[in-house]
Amino acid sequence: MGHPGNNLYIKYLYIKTMTESLIPEDRAALAARQWRSERPDVDPFPMEVLGRLGELALLITRDRLAPLFARFGLQSGDFDVLATLRRAGTPYALTPTALYEAMMMSSGGMTARIDRLEKAGLIERHKHPSDRRGTLVVLSEAGKQLIDAALPVHVDNQRSILAVLSAAEQQMLNALLAKLLAGLHAPAPTGADDGGD
Repeated sequence: MGHPGNNLYIKYLYIKTMTESLIPEDRAALAARQWRSERPDVDPFPMEVLGRLGELALLITRDRLAPLFARFGLQSGDFDVLATLRRAGTPYALTPTALYEAMMMSSGGMTARIDRLEKAGLIERHKHPSDRRGTLVVLSEAGKQLIDAALPVHVDNQRSILAVLSAAEQQMLNALLAKLLAGLHAPAPTGADDGGD
């Protein structure tokens, strides 16, 4: 009986072969091929993988997510604010700090985004009940209705993006991305390679 890892490797080779034969060369592959020609002493494989991740993030946000959010009068960051408050559960309220920490985005422009959503009547600012200097960002009824309408459309849109992959491939991709993300969150190793004396 062969090593169980062999089956995974064979499947990888099959997917790699089929992908290379059916899909036109993308920009990451082009860059890697050019570097292999110009600098054969450097393996550009990491550049190819991360280049694809970067281009995927750009294309998904620009071409698939932003147009959908615009149909609801929202920008990507606006949707994230409303969605974060909604999934927090009743009373759909968070401090600005908790909101930022829970959101799947950077903190850039957070204050302006909250101001814009408040002006649109989608969120409200309330005084914090136990902190006189603090505030709570609260999802308004209009904001709740909007995010409840947008959410299933958003999920269907995301599902269509992943549809090029089989269910098994989607699960594999999800697991690999989770592993990569966990590795990036892990503390950097210290010791012999830290450059110390």
